[in-house]
Amino acid sequence: MSTSTVSADLIWEITRAHNSYQATSKTSGSPRFSRDPLNLFNLDSRKYAGFVNDKAIGISPNEKGGVVVVSKKVGHANKPRSGLVSVTYGGNKTSRKTYKAVANMAAKKGYRADLRAAAVARVSAIRKSQRTPKADPVKKLRGNAAKKAASA
Repeated sequence: MSTSTVSADLIWEITRAHNSYQATSKTSGSPRFSRDPLNLFNLDSRKYAGFVNDKAIGISPNEKGGVVVVSKKVGHANKPRSGLVSVTYGGNKTSRKTYKAVANMAAKKGYRADLRAAAVARVSAIRKSQRTPKADPVKKLRGNAAKKAASA
């Protein structure tokens, strides 16, 4: 339920063609993308636009590892500064606990259950990018000819 004096549909109809979050392409037929920090899919559509919806979730990487989850408070449409809640999940927490916490934040208490899978996928991609890559294993010599060539 929105406490704003203007409906979200009206805001979308006014701003859908021109807003600062749009990332347009010169090629025709390409999808329209969005740079909105509260848009998990990065698609320019009414369903995923964070600046329009009363309930929105944004996930970004933390400087020291881990992720920062930002969500909107319902009922703070006229107070944008106090309307955002930021929760940081550090890099020292296991990935499974982080996934569970983000999934619960998205789906519990009727917030936005449709964004649960996207939120967990975004956290998973961020956590995977923060891992240090493993060293390449030493290749084993296979066959007698290769062993002879290596010893010579």
